[in-house]
Amino acid sequence: MPHRPYPPALTVVAQWVLGTVLVTWRYLWATTPLHRGGERSGDDRDRPPPIPGEMFDDRVQLSEDGYGPLFHRRFMVRIASAQLDADRLMLLLCRDFRHFVPKEVVGIRSGQSPARAGGLGLADELVVVMPGPWNGPVRVIRRDRDHLGLVTLRGHMEAGQVHFRARGGDGAPLEFEVELWARAGSRLVDLLYSRLRVAKEAQLNMWVRFCLGAVEASGGRLMDGVHIATRRLDSPDGTPVRTAPRAVGLGTERPDRTA
Repeated sequence: MPHRPYPPALTVVAQWVLGTVLVTWRYLWATTPLHRGGERSGDDRDRPPPIPGEMFDDRVQLSEDGYGPLFHRRFMVRIASAQLDADRLMLLLCRDFRHFVPKEVVGIRSGQSPARAGGLGLADELVVVMPGPWNGPVRVIRRDRDHLGLVTLRGHMEAGQVHFRARGGDGAPLEFEVELWARAGSRLVDLLYSRLRVAKEAQLNMWVRFCLGAVEASGGRLMDGVHIATRRLDSPDGTPVRTAPRAVGLGTERPDRTA
């Protein structure tokens, strides 16, 4: 009798379980203090910032394109005795993104030129390749000396944005922060994220490890653990959460598609 393939949903769930185990193994044995603070209800201040119009096309996957509640999360570390200031830490992040990601990430694919001195620039794209169906294509939508902003592209398990910032240094404690606005990229991810919390914990582990990678890259030491804030924004009537309008250019904005 020929072998009957497993349903696609079961295959994806199995891959997610495998990926989660691989990503969280070191996290489960880590002794880093995590200051999680619980999950709180969000409001309009938790909506993602608008996307510059020149960065938008039909491959962009905004939070309004996702499913389930919108999660606004911050991960922050303070670093003592850092050998880099905020600008140099962010330059290193843009030049060598893979240096910051957990060791379980199996690759970073980028279309940028390796010879570019400043690393990632506006409109550059990269893909974070992980075990299971975790691959995350993103595009750079903001690049300042102390700030890198990315938006998710079609095929990402999440729909939204992630921003990286650094502050301080040169004698003062260096702060590194990851801020993200995300909804599930599909109904299955919404089940695993919002209901079963599997993907949500995997996301937490990923960004905790990313912050610890920033500590290591800075040459300093973690001061008081990783500070985590989570706010959840639901629509009162269960309809898709509406995001801030997309910016088209100076002085104009693109109307929100779900409005």
